[in-house]
Amino acid sequence: MSSIQIGPPESRPPVVLQVLASLEPGGSTRSAIDIARAVVEAGAASLVASAGGPLSGDLRRAGATPIDLPLDSRSPFALRRCARRLARVIREQGVGIVHARGPGPSWSAFRAASAAGAHFLATFDTVYSRGGRLQSRHTAAMAKGERVIAVSHFLADHIREVYPVDPGRIRLIRRGIDLRYFDPEQVRPERLVQLARRWNLPDGVPVVMTASRRGWAVNGILLDALARLRGLSFRCLLVGAGEDAATRPELERRIRALGLAERVQLTGQCADMPAAYMLADVVVSASSEPEAFVHVVTEAQAMGRPVVTTNHGGVEEQVVRGRTAWLAPPGDPEALAAAIAEALGLNPEQRFALGQIAMSHARESFGKERMCAQTLAVYQELLRSDAYALGPAAA
Repeated sequence: MSSIQIGPPESRPPVVLQVLASLEPGGSTRSAIDIARAVVEAGAASLVASAGGPLSGDLRRAGATPIDLPLDSRSPFALRRCARRLARVIREQGVGIVHARGPGPSWSAFRAASAAGAHFLATFDTVYSRGGRLQSRHTAAMAKGERVIAVSHFLADHIREVYPVDPGRIRLIRRGIDLRYFDPEQVRPERLVQLARRWNLPDGVPVVMTASRRGWAVNGILLDALARLRGLSFRCLLVGAGEDAATRPELERRIRALGLAERVQLTGQCADMPAAYMLADVVVSASSEPEAFVHVVTEAQAMGRPVVTTNHGGVEEQVVRGRTAWLAPPGDPEALAAAIAEALGLNPEQRFALGQIAMSHARESFGKERMCAQTLAVYQELLRSDAYALGPAAA
């Protein structure tokens, strides 16, 4: 990206402070790190406040400066202290933009930005529960941003319906993925062989895959659908499922009760998701609740895999209906089973054609570079009145 152009009377580049609960793995954290890197590459200073986590190293490698604060706390006293500390950081570092994610962090960030005179904006990554009075107040802080970013039309509509937000303040910026990482051309055959051996996959048996760290609530509808595919040969991989010791026993009991013990396996976490997608004949997302953005759907398309998903939330915005994905009504295992069977029945020519469309769609719409450029353009909207200018590539 181009360097920052600084207008008088300022003598140093603008400073962007992102605020989120933690650096635990997930789409929201990954997006924050990608944006932090883009800010640095654009010539500005990038700060990220959070409670830390496994992706702290990735943040540092992006060139950002971490600020450790207990922003994952639900205590109003802790969040109030975070707000005071953030206000000091804003003043001391000359922060111009404060960009928050999540209710608690947004509440602290809004208070700090208001006290220290910085611009405030927030990203809605999901439909946040308003809960009790305290939770509602924290969530409402997100809607007070000078700009409010939504990751899907579904979520933008929700914001307009629930919060007193001028539609002119809402910006649609879809999450982006690393298309250099999720690229079939970059997956060497030995990676596939290694993963297939690790999971003991039988030769010639079609693979159905889903990826989720959640337990029975998310995977139950898929298991009910798979139990209806009695005449088909398949192996289903629940990647990431069963990690929670509290939910794994129930998940295993349900698998046995449905007669799927020989056809469904819990793989645990996978460090090589591109190879996992390449092993799959069909990728399923059977979420039990509407989600604003489903990463597995976009990643699978980027890898050229057919997708079957429940049709609620923002997922329909991520696919080319009838060409890259099958959409089943939520809570309907019969329809989900029929969609999986149809996807498994594709011949090689149909599978290749679908894969080309899916990869093209993902590359055109969901690259992280696009997400970062659009986010920096929103920053520019706010900084323009302060005599800053982001470089042309960022705007």
